[in-house]
Amino acid sequence: MENRQVVIDSLPDGKLKEDNYRLERTTIPVPADGEVLCRTLVLTIGAGTRAGLQGSASYAGAPKTNIVMNGTGVAGVEASLDDDFAPGDLVVCASGWQDYSVHKANQLTRVSDDIDPAHYLGVLGTNGLTAYFGLLEIGQPQSGNTVVVSAAAGSVGHLVGQIAKLKGCRTIGITSTPEKCHLLVDKVGYDVAISHRSSDFRTELKVACPDGIDVYFDNTGGDILGSALFRMNEHGRIVCCGVVSQYDTSSPAGGPRGIPGLLVNKRIRMEGFLVFDYADRYEAARSEIKSWITSGQLVPLSDEIDGLEQAPAAFVNLLAGGNIGTRIIRVAQ
Repeated sequence: MENRQVVIDSLPDGKLKEDNYRLERTTIPVPADGEVLCRTLVLTIGAGTRAGLQGSASYAGAPKTNIVMNGTGVAGVEASLDDDFAPGDLVVCASGWQDYSVHKANQLTRVSDDIDPAHYLGVLGTNGLTAYFGLLEIGQPQSGNTVVVSAAAGSVGHLVGQIAKLKGCRTIGITSTPEKCHLLVDKVGYDVAISHRSSDFRTELKVACPDGIDVYFDNTGGDILGSALFRMNEHGRIVCCGVVSQYDTSSPAGGPRGIPGLLVNKRIRMEGFLVFDYADRYEAARSEIKSWITSGQLVPLSDEIDGLEQAPAAFVNLLAGGNIGTRIIRVAQ
């Protein structure tokens, strides 16, 4: 048996390409005392990991080549030298893009059997927790507020809109294609969806928000943030979650016009956050999110691609807006 690994072969110059990665085959690692050998079953790919390759995510450290691409997976325990885990257990771990990985027991999160394990990579993982804490803690939506979300069909955005609806808000989703606009309204439950690729985008955003914007959940930055900024109400809140429009480039654009002037004049609060800041509240958040799923009030979406070797292509496609919800790579059954 062997351990397949997708390794960073070169750092991207401009847009990410499949040939920035290479597939290697090596021996399966052996756990030491207190460690657990895990076999990756499914892993998730998120746009935020592109920032790590760009060097713009301080929490990810400096970008490096010749290392396994980082990522989170649901894995089966193959062998354990720790009493808390046994072969056959399912866990969430920092698997990376590979078949097998070794971890200290305290680095693993056991997957409960009362819900689809893949949810721990999406709605019960970093994506869902980001949506939950970003909207509720930073955005502080009130019933009747207008909430606008960019990258609204993405892994975080499609959940933000649903949580905002649960809180009694009117929701507008910004996405790329007409097909995604229809999906946001028909399947996700957004009140209105508009395409940022439309030649009349600014006008369509104005029409969609006749009473202005109270909360803007920003996953994109760039021109979309600039357009939303001019529609914000007094004392509005801008949740800075991600900058996906600026990740896949070697020359990120500057900030939009209106800062700090509009922030001052309209007393707008614009705040960034990292979901890791709320780690001590993850379990309580997961419990509430689970209750929404089981009651049918929240419907998490994902798209699944088969094969570890497909991960680079799936990542490039995701950065081009090809995903719906959380992108999952099926590594093993």
